[in-house]
Amino acid sequence: MPRNSPSHPPSCAPATPVAPVTPVTSAAPIALDVSPAPSTPPAPDTASPPDASAAPAGNWRFHGAVLALGTFVVGTDAFVIAGVLPSIAADLHIGLGAAGQLVTTFAIGYALLSPLLAACTAGWSRRTVLITALLVFALGNAATALAPTYPLALAARVVAAAGAALYTPNASATAAALAGEAARGRAFALVNTGLTSALVLGAPLGTAVGGAYGWRTTMWLVTVLPLLVVPLLAARLPRIRIDTPRGLRRRLAPLADRSILYVLATTVVVFVAIYMPFEYISAVYAPVLGHGASGGDTDSGLAAVLLLVFGVCGTAGNLVAGHLADRFGPRRVVLAAALALTVVFGLVPLSREWLPAALVAVAVSGWVSFSVTTPQQHRIAALAPQAQAVVVSLNAAAIYLAVSLAGGLGGIGVETVGAARLPWVAAGFALAAAVMTAVHRGRGGGRAAHRARPATDRRSR
Repeated sequence: MPRNSPSHPPSCAPATPVAPVTPVTSAAPIALDVSPAPSTPPAPDTASPPDASAAPAGNWRFHGAVLALGTFVVGTDAFVIAGVLPSIAADLHIGLGAAGQLVTTFAIGYALLSPLLAACTAGWSRRTVLITALLVFALGNAATALAPTYPLALAARVVAAAGAALYTPNASATAAALAGEAARGRAFALVNTGLTSALVLGAPLGTAVGGAYGWRTTMWLVTVLPLLVVPLLAARLPRIRIDTPRGLRRRLAPLADRSILYVLATTVVVFVAIYMPFEYISAVYAPVLGHGASGGDTDSGLAAVLLLVFGVCGTAGNLVAGHLADRFGPRRVVLAAALALTVVFGLVPLSREWLPAALVAVAVSGWVSFSVTTPQQHRIAALAPQAQAVVVSLNAAAIYLAVSLAGGLGGIGVETVGAARLPWVAAGFALAAAVMTAVHRGRGGGRAAHRARPATDRRSR
C-alpha cells in the first residue's frame, strides 16, 4: 500500500471528559441569514449580539450532508494521489520517491496553513469561507493536472492543500454550530463520513480512472467534483457568522491554552498509532497477501479487500462514535478507543498468518481507529467554543503531522523490529495516548478560551 495516505481520519479520519463535556459556554454563538451569498468576502463581523434563536438549526442534518459532500471531494483527492504516484513519476521523469513528496508537500502545507487560514477568515461568513475553499482547491488540482514539470506540480499541491485546509475544519465547525452542543458529536461524525466514504469509494474510483486514462485525468476529476458542490453550498447553506475576537493575535490565542496544547499532543500520539500500521498494511499482512516479507510481492486484489473492509468498518465506527460522544462525553470515547487500539494492535501479529483472522483484525482496527476522530474534534472544540474553527483546524494540522511522523517512524520500525512487530510499536503509542487522555480532565477552555468569550456572555455569569 502506498505510504503517507492521509485520512482524517481517517479526515481522513479515519472522530473526552469522564462525564459529558461541559464547556464554559454551550456553543459558539451564531447568526444565520438565508440571503444570497455575497460576491466578495465580507468584512469581519462587528460586535453585534448573536441571534440565539437561530441555533441550533432544525435541519442541521441536511446541511451536514451537503458539507460532507465537500469533505468527500477533499478526501478523494488526498487518498487518490498516492494511487497514481507511479504514473506521475513516469510522466514527469522522476523517481517514485520524489513523486511521493507530492503527498508529503500536501500534508505539510495542510498542517501549516490550516490554523493560519482559519484565523484569517474567522470573521467571514462560513458559506463564503467554504465556497472560497473549494474554488481554491479546484484551482490547485487544475494546476496539478496541467503542471509540465515536477516543481510546478509541487507548487500546485500547496495550493490544493490550502483549499483543503480551509474547507475541512470549517465544514466541521459549521456543522457543529448548526447542530448545537447537544448534537455536536453527531454533526462532526456526519461531516467526517465524507472522508471515510472517500477512502471506500472515491480513492478506488480515482485510481481506476487514472489507470485507464492517465493520472492527469484523475486530477481533472477531482477538479470538477468540488465545482459541483459549490452550487449546493451557495443555494442551501445558510450564511453563518461565528462570533470571534478581532485581530489575528487574539484569534490564535488558543495556542496559549495549555489544555488545548495537551489535547493536540494527544491527537498526534494517537494518530501516529493509527497510521503506523495503516500506512504499512501491505507489509504487516504480507503472509496472507503473498510471500514478500516487505509487502512488495503481495496480492493487490487482497490488499484492496483489506482496505475496503477497513474503510467500511471505519465509516460505521465514525458514526457510532459521534452518538457515543454526545451521550457519554468525548473523553470517555477517546479513552476507550485508545485502549481498544492497544489490545487490537497487540494481537495483530497473531492474525497476519490467516486471512479470516486478518479480516477480523482489520475490521476491528478500522472501526476503532475512526472512533477517535470525531470525539477528539468534539473534545477540543469544547475547550474553546468561541474559536471552534481555529482549534478544529489545529486538530486537523496535528493529524497531518501524525501522518508524516507515522510514515517515518513506521519505516524505522520495519527496518529495526520488522513488519511483524510494527503493530506492537503502534500499540505502545496507543497506550501512551490512553494514559494522556486518562490523566487530563479539562472540562472547558482555559484562559485563552475565556478571553475569546464575548463580553455579553461574561456579564451574564
